[in-house]
Amino acid sequence: MGMGLCWLGLALLLIIIAVLSLFWSKRKRVEFGLPSGNIIYTDLGIWVPQQESLYAPKYELVGRPDYLVKNQQGAIVPVEVKSARAPAEPHDGHVMQLAVYCLLVEEVYDIRPDYGILQYQDRAFAVEYSFELEEDLLEVLVCMHVDTYNGELNRSHKDRRRCSRCSMREHCSQRIG
Repeated sequence: MGMGLCWLGLALLLIIIAVLSLFWSKRKRVEFGLPSGNIIYTDLGIWVPQQESLYAPKYELVGRPDYLVKNQQGAIVPVEVKSARAPAEPHDGHVMQLAVYCLLVEEVYDIRPDYGILQYQDRAFAVEYSFELEEDLLEVLVCMHVDTYNGELNRSHKDRRRCSRCSMREHCSQRIG
C-alpha cells in the first residue's frame, strides 16, 4: 500500500507540474504577443533552438525574425519583438523590417503572410502585408542595392545610444564616438 501511495503522489506531482507549465507557456505567449499556433522558427532560442537566418537569393536578402508562428490554417505569421514602449503608430523602419520578414517567409516557405505582428513592450500592432507595402519594400531594396554597389553607404542617424548598441559597431567606419 505504501508503494501505491508513492506512485500516486508522484503522478499527482507530475500532473501539477504539467498544468503549471501549460499556464506559464500561455502567459509567455500573451506576453510576447504571439498568435495561437505552432512556433516554427525563433531567433531567440526560447522555445525552439535558434535556427539559421532566412535567405532569399533572388533579393540578396537575409533576415532573422524573432518568431514565425504557423496557425491551424497553415498561414505563417512573422513576429518582431521590440523592447521599447509602443509609439502611437509603429515606426516606419519597424514596419519595413516586418515587411522584410514577410517577403522572406514567402520566398523560403512559399506561403505569403497576410500580416505580421510588431510586439512592443506594452502593445502589439498587426501590420497587413499588402501588395503596396511589398512594392515599397522592393523599391527600398533596389535603392539599397544600388547604394551598396556604388559604395555610398553612410549612416543615417545621430543617436549615440542607437550606435552604441549596433551589432555592426565594430566594423563601422562611421560609428559615433
